[in-house]
Amino acid sequence: MTTVLLIRHAENEYVKKGRLAGRLPGVNLNEHGLEQARMLAEKLAQLPLNAIYSSPLERAMQTAEPLAKSHQLEIIQRPGLLETDYGEWEDKTLKALRRRKLWRLVQFAPTHMRFPGGESFAEIQLRISQEIQELCSQHSEKHVIACVSHADPIKLAIAYFLGIPLDLFQRISISPASITSLQVGEYGAHILNINYALGLNFAKR
Repeated sequence: MTTVLLIRHAENEYVKKGRLAGRLPGVNLNEHGLEQARMLAEKLAQLPLNAIYSSPLERAMQTAEPLAKSHQLEIIQRPGLLETDYGEWEDKTLKALRRRKLWRLVQFAPTHMRFPGGESFAEIQLRISQEIQELCSQHSEKHVIACVSHADPIKLAIAYFLGIPLDLFQRISISPASITSLQVGEYGAHILNINYALGLNFAKR
């Protein structure tokens, strides 16, 4: 079974201030995020990585860069690892969004939620789970690959591979610069760990 490290991008000012960056261009890691990315690369320096894949967004690519440098690997951009398309919710604060009626769907009935002008959670889960399986099909069972992505897609992927109902996926926490690992093969998947967070930071959306 191919071993997959699902890595959430490190901290940026949107994460720090509780704002949905979505797919906005130009959202870069802040100083703390750059340090997290460096620590992540140090932590995984001795791991025999075979490939590094990343969401094309800057904050994900910047998280992957120190890891790619330490392993002398190219970062391969994969749109399937992109952040959620939040549509009209993009660039809004979580504080403001919590006052909307749709927020209860996001938290307690995500099966029925589509972001206005954006994706549904079901679409995100299908996208990310198919992406991971497609990448694993390109590697041998002894390979280890890293996929740098975003909080909701990683949470939804873990829910899928664990067989957790979509409506319960918000019970999973994924911190900035955290590592979630699993093994994926022809006959299913095994979860090795969830949300290993450098520095034991509490999860931020």
